[in-house]
Order: sequence, then C-alpha cells, then structure tokens
Amino acid sequence: MTITFPDFTEREKKLVQQCIKERYGKEVVLESAEAEVMLDQLTEALDTCPSLTWQERDANFVVIKTGDNRFRCQFYYIPTEQFGTGKDEYDNLGDCVITLLQVQADHELTRQGIKSGMNAVDFSKANDGEEYYGPLII
Repeated sequence: MTITFPDFTEREKKLVQQCIKERYGKEVVLESAEAEVMLDQLTEALDTCPSLTWQERDANFVVIKTGDNRFRCQFYYIPTEQFGTGKDEYDNLGDCVITLLQVQADHELTRQGIKSGMNAVDFSKANDGEEYYGPLII
C-alpha cells in the first residue's frame, strides 16, 4: 500500500523561508526534495515524503512533511553526524523550523567552545570550585 503525502504548499515554503531569513539576515536557497522516512516502526518500511532542504554555515537542514500538519526535522554536518531537536514530530511548521534553527545555533556555539546558559553552579565548577557571586543588582 502506497501512501501519498501532501507536498509543501507555497504558504508553507514562504513560512520556512521567512524563518531562515530572520535567522541569517539574508535569503538562503531552499530546495524541494524527497526523503525516505520510517514512519511505522513496526513494519520498518520506508515511506517517501516531501522535504525542504537548505545549507548554511557548514550545516545541512531538512524539514520533512509526514502528513497534514505533521513535520519532522534534523540538521547534520556530515551524514554520520546528524542531530534532531529532541522532539520526534511537530504539528506546527513554524515551531518545527524555529526549534531546528535554535538547536543548531546552540550546537554551533558548543562546537566553537562557547558556553551559554551557564548558571552560578556552572560558573563555580568552571572557576576551580570557588563560589560565584553574580553582579550586585540594585
């Protein structure tokens, strides 16, 4: 049984393009493609789904449409180095793309050795165990 998955609408493509432009401050080439995805873990069959792909800052991005208002996403640098967002599927394309871009941005900083989101405990560990006292706020 072959399931036909709906392609991305022009509105959906514009939404993805807008999110990308807001992230990078420029137009990025968005390409339509097909992706083979295992939607049913029990049968292990691969389904062909429409996807949108783009490349920026040495990363490759994929957003896959697995049904009406159902999306999956990932980014990768090389085929053996793939990353997701921690959520298997989204029912909102905007949330899917924005989360994907945020996770990749955080990962990009980590690859550069930049720490973000540190709290007082993290600073204490990074400062040879000495306690960290944040700035005085009046």
